[in-house]
Amino acid sequence: MDRLAPLIETLNADGRLRVWSLVISVFGDLVQHRGGAMDTARLQRILGRIGVEPGAVRTALSRLSRDGWVTGDRNGRISTYRLTPEGVGSFAQATQQIYAAPRAGPVTEWWFETGTEAAGLPFSGGVLRPAGDTLDPGVSFRLAGRITEITEEVRAGFLSDSHRASLDRLAQDLEALGPGLTDPHDAAAARMLLIHRWRRIVLRFPDIPAELMPADSPLAHPRAAVAAGYRALLPLAEAWLDTEEDGMAAMPPSDGAEQTRFVPRA
Repeated sequence: MDRLAPLIETLNADGRLRVWSLVISVFGDLVQHRGGAMDTARLQRILGRIGVEPGAVRTALSRLSRDGWVTGDRNGRISTYRLTPEGVGSFAQATQQIYAAPRAGPVTEWWFETGTEAAGLPFSGGVLRPAGDTLDPGVSFRLAGRITEITEEVRAGFLSDSHRASLDRLAQDLEALGPGLTDPHDAAAARMLLIHRWRRIVLRFPDIPAELMPADSPLAHPRAAVAAGYRALLPLAEAWLDTEEDGMAAMPPSDGAEQTRFVPRA
């Protein structure tokens, strides 16, 4: 049985496949810590593992080049691509959200805020978020305190139908991965798919702390589940990036950045 088949199925269930977005996920997660460039043979190999045709990869690269996301270089028969400085900047803005560490303990103190730039879970005309998170200069009002009572009805209001559906597919992917993945190529493709789905969730929906997550949520601790899945895939996926075969050059050594993802800062 193809261990990646369930992940590929949920990817296609999302609707029309945006190959260019997958390419961005590859560059952001598998390339930046390895010198920043990937040859087209390796890019086609990892996307081909999930059923993307070479022609679709070329079309995606052409679009990303035209839009200023990537730039290409040719050395003989080998073509390589890297993110442009603008592309690196755009992805870097999202990196902190994507790879932030799971919370180390329960949230006991909360902020209720209002203001033009207040960021958090929409609630009663303002936003609710754990106290001590990054301060927003646009906040006009802040109330700090503890939550002493919260009903399931209130919890359910934090999780929209589209957010729930996305978490459900994420839970399916994580369950399908499970233990026992042994092929480095499969691990690299699985890691790409995991981060691609997670990237779309964290950049689209607000983070819901476990204390506010509905009891019937597909995942009680989504970030912790993703972090665990990512760490399990990391060694084998990195081993695939070190391989050289069939005209596919090994990638430069890692700068170690992948080891700090989902890890609390010292």
